[in-house]
Amino acid sequence: MNIDTSILLEGLAFPEAPRWHDSRLWFTDQHARQVSAVNLDGHSQCIVQTDDLPGGLGWLPDGTPLVVGMTSRKVYRIEQRKLVLHADLSELAAFHCNDMVVDTRGRAYVGNFGYDLHGGAPVSPANLVLVEADGRCSVAARNLVFPNGCVISADGLTLIVADTFASRLSAFRIDDNGMLSEQRIWADLGRATPDGICLDAEGAIWVASPVTREVIRVEQGGKVLSRIHPLGVPYACMLGGPKRQTLFVLTSETDDPALAKQMKSGRVEVIDVSVEGAGLP
Repeated sequence: MNIDTSILLEGLAFPEAPRWHDSRLWFTDQHARQVSAVNLDGHSQCIVQTDDLPGGLGWLPDGTPLVVGMTSRKVYRIEQRKLVLHADLSELAAFHCNDMVVDTRGRAYVGNFGYDLHGGAPVSPANLVLVEADGRCSVAARNLVFPNGCVISADGLTLIVADTFASRLSAFRIDDNGMLSEQRIWADLGRATPDGICLDAEGAIWVASPVTREVIRVEQGGKVLSRIHPLGVPYACMLGGPKRQTLFVLTSETDDPALAKQMKSGRVEVIDVSVEGAGLP
C-alpha cells in the first residue's frame, strides 16, 4: 500500500483532537497528558500539562482555550498555563468524555463513551452534552453510539457527529437555544469507524477511520470521494494551514494507554488537498 502523507511531528504517545488556531495545529497528546501545538515547520510547544486525560479542544469567544478532562468528565479553561474548572458533566455523561466542538457563541458540544470501552462492558447509548458559555450543562441529544468527533456547518445551523460504533455520521439541526433536533443519518459508512472528522467547503467530510486504517472523504449519503492512506493508524484529522488546504492526520499504532506511553508511535502526518476547510472546528 502506498503511503500518501508526510510526517510533520513524531514521538507522541496518542495525539488527538487537532485544531488549527493562530497559525498552529493544537492537539492533545492524551496518554502523555498534555495539550500541545506545532507549527508548519514542525516546532512544537507544550501548552499545558494535565492531571487528567485531555480530550477535545475549543475556544471561547474571548480566545480562552477549553479542554475536556476525559476521566473526570469535566471541561476546563486554560488560563495562564493552568486548568480552571469550566463545567462538570459527571451527572450527564455515563462514562469518559472525549471529543468536543465549540460554536461561535462559546457553546460546547461534548461526547462521551457511554460505557467502559477498555473494560469490556457492553455497548451502551450515550448523550451529547451541551455546555453553555457560562458552564451550565444539559443533554442536547440522546441515544448515540459512542459520540465522538463533531463538526458544525459554516452557517451554524447543522451539527454532524461521528457515531463511532454505529459506523455512521448523524446530523442535527441546531436550535436557537443550542439544543439539537431533527436527528437524521447523514452517511452510513459501512466498515469504517468514524473517529475524528472535519468539514470542507464543498460540504464533504473527512473521516479518520482507525479500523480500516484510512482517512476517507465522504459526501452526504455516504459516497466515498477520496481515500488517504497514512503511515500510522488514523484517529483524527483537521484541515488547516494558511489556506485551510493542509489535511493534518493524527496517527498512532495503538490506543492502549500503557502501550501508547511505551511505544510513542504517535505522529502528526500531513497532505495537501484541493478543497479548503469550512465550518467548525
